[in-house]
Amino acid sequence: MSRIPAKLQRWFRQNRQALLWVVISFSCLLAAWQIASMASGGRLQIPPPLEVFQAFFTAFVKPIGQNTILEHAAISLGRVLSGFAVATVVGVVLGIAMGVSDAVYAIANPIFEFVRPIPPIAWIPLSILWFGLGSANKVFIIFIGSFTYITINSYEGARNVDPQLIGAAQMLGASRLRIFTKIIFPSAVPYIFAGLQIALGVSWAADVAAEIIYSQSGVGWIITMGMNNGNYTQIMVGIIAIGVIGYLLSTVMRAVEGRLCRWNRQAK
Repeated sequence: MSRIPAKLQRWFRQNRQALLWVVISFSCLLAAWQIASMASGGRLQIPPPLEVFQAFFTAFVKPIGQNTILEHAAISLGRVLSGFAVATVVGVVLGIAMGVSDAVYAIANPIFEFVRPIPPIAWIPLSILWFGLGSANKVFIIFIGSFTYITINSYEGARNVDPQLIGAAQMLGASRLRIFTKIIFPSAVPYIFAGLQIALGVSWAADVAAEIIYSQSGVGWIITMGMNNGNYTQIMVGIIAIGVIGYLLSTVMRAVEGRLCRWNRQAK
C-alpha cells in the first residue's frame, strides 16, 4: 500500500463498504447470468459470461466489421457529444430565457409543450429523409432527445430563484445584467446540471436506438449485425459496451457536477 498515492488510499478507505457492495452486486449478476446460460436452450440462447467477456476483450484488437470496439465506441461518443453540446447551448439559453421573461415563455412554451411528448425515436424516419444516412441524422435525434430535459431544468432553475435576493439586489442598485450573472444564473446551475445528467443518459440511449435502426458503425451497429448473423455473443458484447460507456458517462458527469457545484453542497 505504500506505493499507492495517499489520495487513492484515502479514497479506498472512505469507499470500502460501497466497493464491497459493488463486488457483491456484480457477483450475483454474473452468477444469475451463468445459471440462465446453463438452463437456456432452443431459441432462448444465452451465451455464458466467460465466452462473452472473452469476445469483448478480443474486440479491442480484432475488428467487428471494419472497426475495433474502441473505434465503434469513439464513433458513437462523437455523435452523442455533438448532439448533446448543441442541445446544452440551445436548451440552457431557451430555458433561462423562458424563466426570466414572461414574453419568451408565452411564445415558446406552447411549441415546446407540443414537441416535448414526442419520443426521439419517432423522429428517426424524418431525420433520415432530412439528413441522409450518415451521422447527421443521429446527431439530430440526440439533440431532440436531450434538448427537452435541459430546457425544463434550466427553466425551473431560473424560475425558482429566491425573489428576496432579487429584490435586495434591485434596492442596492444592481443592474439587470448583474442580477442575472450574480444571482439568477448561479442559482440555476444545480438545476441545469440535474437536467444535463438526465439528458446525457437519454442522448446515449437515443444514439444507440438510431444506430440499431440504421447505421454502418457504432455500438448499436454491433448489436444489429449480431442479430442479422444470429451471433448471440456479439449481441451481448454490444450490450456490455453500451452499459460500460453509459456508466462512464454518468460517472464523469457526476464528477464534473460535484466539482463545479461544490459551493451548493457546502451551502446545504
